[in-house]
Amino acid sequence: MPSFPPTFSAEVVAQPAQAQLEAFLDEHRDALDRCLDGLTEEQARRSLVASRTTLLGLVKHATFVEKVWFDEAVTGRSRAEIGIPERSEDSFLLDAGDTIAGIRQAYRDARDVSRRATSTRGMDDILTGHRRGPLPLRWVYLHVLRELAQHCGHADILREQILDG
Repeated sequence: MPSFPPTFSAEVVAQPAQAQLEAFLDEHRDALDRCLDGLTEEQARRSLVASRTTLLGLVKHATFVEKVWFDEAVTGRSRAEIGIPERSEDSFLLDAGDTIAGIRQAYRDARDVSRRATSTRGMDDILTGHRRGPLPLRWVYLHVLRELAQHCGHADILREQILDG
């Protein structure tokens, strides 16, 4: 019998749409976090593609994504106030002091903040703080889910190359 992801459970299927989206977001957040399991610092930083993409950089970028869409978009705070880069592509850059433990903790903290930021909002609520302009929370959930799904795929491939390499 195949093993299904947590979002296949009857409890998730029976939930309203917003709870389902949150379950899918959490499933992908957890998967991206797990891409660093059992790796050395060198492996997590290893560059295997022409872009700036590394496993550690992907998780650092996911932290940026959480802060853009669930802090900037919700609160209207600037990226400078939040402490994140102005440009998305710069969020993949690793500093000398970045470690697996530190990046993971920052990601988990950002996820917790994201959940709190949306806990009192509905899917039709309009978020006005992003530079793109007003967007419904529904669109933000879908956009972040798309980002996480893409990056989980990237992480699967990179991790396979590192462990099988």
